[in-house]
Amino acid sequence: MDDKHYLQSLINEGEHQQQDFKYRVSDARKLAKSVSAFANTDGGRLLIGVRDDGQMSGVRSEEEIYMMHQAAYRYCRPEASIKFDTYHVGRHTIVVATVPPSEKRPVCALDENDRPRAYIRIADENIVASPVHLAIWRDAQNTKGTTMAYTDAVRCILDILRNQPLTLNQIVRRSSLPRPKVITLLARLVRFGIVGCTHSDQQFLFSLHED
Repeated sequence: MDDKHYLQSLINEGEHQQQDFKYRVSDARKLAKSVSAFANTDGGRLLIGVRDDGQMSGVRSEEEIYMMHQAAYRYCRPEASIKFDTYHVGRHTIVVATVPPSEKRPVCALDENDRPRAYIRIADENIVASPVHLAIWRDAQNTKGTTMAYTDAVRCILDILRNQPLTLNQIVRRSSLPRPKVITLLARLVRFGIVGCTHSDQQFLFSLHED
């Protein structure tokens, strides 16, 4: 399959959980958000030089290619693993940046004040990770493993979630438990498959998994 047909097959998929189009790279920090989101979720690829409507416009300059590297190696902490492949269609140069899922999450993107912020990929959007996601990743790095005891605090959270999905702040208020404790317990309940986490109306909602 030649470059044109291969790229067109990717473009035909549209933007989704593991694919994003970038018309141009004007800000390495913004691109780092996409790299962070892919690395923290299921991995994915950026088609750089492709418009939102799927039209190929091409990478315009060596400066854009430089900023791609900056996004992964300067504005991500820790550095993200990323592979760049260049394709040529007529006069257009398209770069496909492939980001594998990271084994050391979270991969954070540095904001304008050099503060690290982790993102996750949901459908075709890059979303700031919640404190519960951060706690899940911390637990995952725990070489001693994570246990789940059925304490009064756990029972309280499960009872609160029986009727409807709730945000982290709602759970904290209704449980009267310290916020850090709720975050830790929710993270473990999610990891053990007891509680699910969804994203709706720009907020994360937690609910009991149905039997």
